[in-house]
Amino acid sequence: SFDSLKEANKKAKISHEREHVTPFIRANNKLKNINLSNDTDLSKERWTVDDPEDLSVIENIINHFAHDLDFSWKDVLQLKKTHPDYFEANKSIKRNAGAELGTGQKLWNRAKKIIPGGNMLLSKRAEMFLPDQWPAYFSKAKGCKVWDLDGREYIDMSIMGIGTNILGYGHPEVDAAVQETVRNGNMSTLNSPEEVYLAEKLIEIHPWADMVRFARTGGEANAIAIRIARAASGKDKVAICGYHGWHDWYLSANLAEDDRLDGHLLPGLEAKGVPRNLKDTVLPFRYNNFSELETLIQNHDIGVIKMEVQRNEPPKDNFLENVRKIATEKGITLIFDECTSGFRETFGGLHKKYGVEPDMAIFGKALGNGYAITAIIGRREIMEAAQSTFISSTFWTERIGPTAALKTLEVMEREESWKYITQTGLIIRNHWQQLADRHGLTLFHWGQPALTGFTIQSANALAYKTLITQEMLDKSYLAGNSVYVCTEHKQNVLDGYFQALDSIFALIKECEDGRDVMSLLKGPVCHGGFERLN
Repeated sequence: SFDSLKEANKKAKISHEREHVTPFIRANNKLKNINLSNDTDLSKERWTVDDPEDLSVIENIINHFAHDLDFSWKDVLQLKKTHPDYFEANKSIKRNAGAELGTGQKLWNRAKKIIPGGNMLLSKRAEMFLPDQWPAYFSKAKGCKVWDLDGREYIDMSIMGIGTNILGYGHPEVDAAVQETVRNGNMSTLNSPEEVYLAEKLIEIHPWADMVRFARTGGEANAIAIRIARAASGKDKVAICGYHGWHDWYLSANLAEDDRLDGHLLPGLEAKGVPRNLKDTVLPFRYNNFSELETLIQNHDIGVIKMEVQRNEPPKDNFLENVRKIATEKGITLIFDECTSGFRETFGGLHKKYGVEPDMAIFGKALGNGYAITAIIGRREIMEAAQSTFISSTFWTERIGPTAALKTLEVMEREESWKYITQTGLIIRNHWQQLADRHGLTLFHWGQPALTGFTIQSANALAYKTLITQEMLDKSYLAGNSVYVCTEHKQNVLDGYFQALDSIFALIKECEDGRDVMSLLKGPVCHGGFERLN
């Protein structure tokens, strides 16, 4: 009755009761319930409108009966027998899925229909973590905690905004500086003075550098650096080692061979949309394989070497020193991409740890503690080539990014954040190994200590990663097989994390001994993500 519906609307509280009409009524002993059963189970028929695909089916039905709308459900059943194609559009939609999905999961499904890929960053797609179960969106983030759209609180023991927040989410000093900038105005016809102060600070931190250019994303910064370096060298060809973004110059490495970037980006990556005439302008070499770089230089007129200082393994056999030496001897511009590694083991670029100075370096991610700012620093004779080409963008002149970076650097320097996150990363790695030893599992560790990760040595490694994420999510953790450490990852946070992880390692051991891991998963296995260098 309508009175029952009114009472349900007033008193139903949990999401399942508010997702469907009848659950509250059926569970309420004070309301009268009668069930009428059909002799045939027709529960698989979907004649509802929750999604655009449903509307397509209903439109087909209504259009068919448009001449006589006085039709019954039995007429619709008969219609399906004669015109099954009318009912194809929504056949893949899971029945009662709305009762099982959180608000973020529902929004993610909507997003994938109107945004190619669902969002702007591959690494944040739900399929990379826990397909069909990942909360996908946040309403608030503070310290190392995140709240989803349903208000559920999680501790982030995962990738902390893809490594953007060394000082934790919503750092009070950084946010206060940004809020002051917003009050005073973020953009005007005149320039932001903060970009001058920030350039001076970065040069102070890196005395080998003389000049700085700014952008707002890592991909932009990498593209700017390549443009400047090519302009300075007068040569087109670039030798690369590592991951350097999505722009044409980088993906052109895969125009000649499909697998050139397998060890740098995604296996089998297709370079569709990249002009074919860029073929053979970018040539990859593997980390710690100096002879491979030497061969490239011997066989090609290389003008630029662009590489990550370190990704998943440290340099061996004077690798960085040898790269620097050959670049100097051959007049090649050496660029260190420190978008990810910067400010995690030293106050500045990771190259400071190894005592090898490049001609240019790129910083991003952690530089603004969650606010968009990237920097390209370099020697004067290289950087001045920026004036001989055109590199310009309106929003590179906004004020929030440099303001956030200045305050972030101030807090980092005061607290020596790089020391804390490096030591904490080593503690995390050690505890992972202790859990593995206790449960008889073999781990492969990778990454810088502050960007530490592990892989369980098994044919089921990806399924185990998915299982960890699934079970830890139930325990209110965002977690997988890597942790991007921040200063908010205090000891009490680590204690709770490892206590929660212990039973999951035990479960994985059961699977290694014969239990079917797929039977434990509530959905598909996560996607593989970036290829890891061994």
